[in-house]
Amino acid sequence: MMRFFNTAGPVNCQMHYCLPPLERLDLPDILQLIAQHKYFVLHAPRQVGKTSFLLALMEYLNQQGHYHCLYCNVEVGQYARENVAQAMQAILGEITSRAHTHLKDPFPASIWQQLLQEHGGAALNPLLTRWAEASDKPLVLLVDEIDSLVGDTLISVLRQLRAGYDKRPHAFPQSIILCGVRDVRDYRLLSDEGKAVVTGGSAFNIKATSLRLDDFNQTEVEALYRQHTEETGQVFEPDALNLTWHLTQGQPWLVNALAYEVCFELRAGRDRTQPITAAMVQEAKEAIILRRETHLDQLVDKLKEARVRRVITPIVAGDVDPSLIPTDDIFYVRDLGLIRGDARQLTISNPIYQEIIPRELTFSTQQTISQEAVWYVNKDGRLDLAKLLTAFQQFFREHSEHWVERFDYKEAGPQLLMQAFLQRIVNGGGRVEREYGLGRQRTDLLVIWPYPGGQQTAVIELKLLYRTWEQTLSDGLAQTWEYMDKTGTAEGHLIIFDRRSGRSWEERIFVRPEQHQGHPITVWGM
Repeated sequence: MMRFFNTAGPVNCQMHYCLPPLERLDLPDILQLIAQHKYFVLHAPRQVGKTSFLLALMEYLNQQGHYHCLYCNVEVGQYARENVAQAMQAILGEITSRAHTHLKDPFPASIWQQLLQEHGGAALNPLLTRWAEASDKPLVLLVDEIDSLVGDTLISVLRQLRAGYDKRPHAFPQSIILCGVRDVRDYRLLSDEGKAVVTGGSAFNIKATSLRLDDFNQTEVEALYRQHTEETGQVFEPDALNLTWHLTQGQPWLVNALAYEVCFELRAGRDRTQPITAAMVQEAKEAIILRRETHLDQLVDKLKEARVRRVITPIVAGDVDPSLIPTDDIFYVRDLGLIRGDARQLTISNPIYQEIIPRELTFSTQQTISQEAVWYVNKDGRLDLAKLLTAFQQFFREHSEHWVERFDYKEAGPQLLMQAFLQRIVNGGGRVEREYGLGRQRTDLLVIWPYPGGQQTAVIELKLLYRTWEQTLSDGLAQTWEYMDKTGTAEGHLIIFDRRSGRSWEERIFVRPEQHQGHPITVWGM
């Protein structure tokens, strides 16, 4: 059977093109931690490869013969929420089932129900104690999806593991790895007992270290794609490889999803005699965005959280003092895989996420804006950007207060409204590339529109008026030209949103030609 690129669940190197999971981290370091009886944390954003690594580690340790190693996924207890006894029944059932499947060990199955009757929600500790005592080898426990548990259930699991720490290895697992999206230190748990806030660090203060599983690097992306070439003869052109790296920045699910789409879904890509081109990668990217794949849907769902909104809003707006963002929120959103960089240079993790976020934040707005691309297309097939931006000026004047108020991300409302309007238009055949980030004080948009004679490109720079008008205009012209030069584009438009109170629309709305270093740039006041 031909292997394929995996986009769902753990990787199986017999079925999927894959990078060997155990090479994703420093295996000797992990073996040393286990040998030293350490309890530690492995964390990474969703669909980076955590479960694949844990399953491979379990297989490796069991083959070596020094330990009995068991992987278990405690997400089965999530449905019980704060009902600790009910959650514990699901978790112990999972451990028992996995012990039978992976280790052929019937011991947990022989005692778990009795322990539940005797200990209820506190049955995890005695199960692990009795099992370790009966085992002829030290136990190693790999606990996946630990942060899917909530409230008192998570507190109980962490504290029961901590309570057995001094009994290891003869009467408790020698080593335990907790795996989730976030580091345990970042858990903020509300206990029903007195409604007290408990931190993960205090509930599991025996943690030796935290390891993070990173995205692929560019060499790894190319090595993964090369497996397809070696098995089928179909090559990825250099521009296609470079574009894939640019769009994904190595995020493993995106890397696999783009390749699966372009090699197994696109009609042209299924012809193994044809090389994979950059144009095909662009087409594949748009397809997975429009389908709102599960991974991307989960990503978008996180945008509703207040902690995420406090970080993403200033990044999209680009004009907020970085010191005003709570550090804990930055750590949290970085652990989710949404952002990268430090507090002064935060940006969205990759261009695909960077495109998805404003598109999803304005999705309902796009559907209700009554604008069509055909209204702004000239006879030669090119977009009339001046006509389009004139229409947006009027739209912004009439509807901005109403529409911006509807956004969850109000501080970035003008930028989002412009992008919603523009996205509605380019859905008719073009695309918009975006660059924005904390402290950049502008949003760079590159409109790409194919027409019969070639491909039209134009820069639209979005900027909020700050300090003085003169300084904002001077900075904006320089920034617009900088992006025009970077993208090799001759047409540039600078939009300045004036949100100062007391300003009439007659004062805000204007259009006038300007120049920077001899290059024409049209300035639009809003």
